[in-house]
Amino acid sequence: MLEQVDVGAVDFGAYEPYTDRELAQEVRSLANRLKGRRIAHINATPFGGGVSELLRSIVPIYCGLGIDAEWLLISGAPEFFTITKSFHNALQGARIDLTSSARETYLNYNRLNAQQIEDDYDVIVVHDPQPLAMRRFRENGRAKWVWRCHIDTSSPHEEHLLFLLEYISEYDAIVFTMREFVPPIVEHPRLEIITPAIDPVSPKNMTLPEDMSQTILLWLGVNPRRPLLTQVSRFDPWKDPMGVVEAFNLIRKEMPGLQLALLGSMALDDPQGWDLHKQVTEATKGDPDIHVRTNLVGVGDVEVNAFQRLSTVILQKSIREGFGLVISESLWKGTPVVANRAGGIPLQMEGGAGGYLVDSTDEMVERVLHLLSAPEERKTLGRSGQEHVRKHFLTPRLIRDEMRLLASLLDV
Repeated sequence: MLEQVDVGAVDFGAYEPYTDRELAQEVRSLANRLKGRRIAHINATPFGGGVSELLRSIVPIYCGLGIDAEWLLISGAPEFFTITKSFHNALQGARIDLTSSARETYLNYNRLNAQQIEDDYDVIVVHDPQPLAMRRFRENGRAKWVWRCHIDTSSPHEEHLLFLLEYISEYDAIVFTMREFVPPIVEHPRLEIITPAIDPVSPKNMTLPEDMSQTILLWLGVNPRRPLLTQVSRFDPWKDPMGVVEAFNLIRKEMPGLQLALLGSMALDDPQGWDLHKQVTEATKGDPDIHVRTNLVGVGDVEVNAFQRLSTVILQKSIREGFGLVISESLWKGTPVVANRAGGIPLQMEGGAGGYLVDSTDEMVERVLHLLSAPEERKTLGRSGQEHVRKHFLTPRLIRDEMRLLASLLDV
């Protein structure tokens, strides 16, 4: 059997204060229609990145609503995850040759993992390219299969996309984050657009007293009384952490005493992350104003929560971005954001809600310097960003959208 992540069950009532009555009632109605059904979500890692964060929130809610939901992990040798990381990069536009050896390894591990799936699920939701081909090797059974793509695939490397297309076509439904991410050659009779959301009651987003947040920053060597810029993201070239360091160095020339925190997560399915983490730490070594922290050395969800609350400005310098949950997380806490105009980020900052979208390092520097000297504007932007997230990007809306799809597939 595939390894199961134990996440327990959560009472949906905890979320009702964050949504309107009509949406909450629809969620409960859909849950009654799905009660007793067995749902499996399958991905490659239990931590690190947005997919694992989404599953850690939604699977317990399903269970609390009486739906038999499970979160399962695929396994594989390091070479498999190196190959699937290259798939991820290629789907985001990197030009990477797809060798016959890579194809064979990818399919072999998908076959091995598929053989470990039980036959009595009603719906199996597969996340991202790592386990995509599993459907091919489970042709029998009553389950409906859904592929959920969390990546910005608006300009993918054609060779990789063509290879994966035949496996995508075998699913009963496919889901993308934005219509703009669907490549023109991807055609499917059941294609859905469902945007992610953040969990307002999770340790990463729950309310934290200011004194506790200050204590956390002090514990991690950051002075909460000095201005602070923060980027929270995986150590991934597409998040451009070295570009953040470059921007910070330009900004602090005009703003002495400024601090930078780079908070990153290390995922089991991303061997490339370790190399970039080493590059960042070596480039910033000995600089007392730059703090590089990961989920493996003292930075967990509560610590990230504190940084997002007490930062003067949040940065997100992504080159490509599937959605960027950290944007909604920061806006939810009333902290202004300056971010690259990439992927799903503009959707979260529509109409200027919560901050500024930029198209270059120089523009990022200019906007951050402006906000550092404009405390009242920071407050105004913080309020607008928080309200935009409340309306569009909280977990109850995501649960409703996903349940609508599941109920439709099962015709219940």
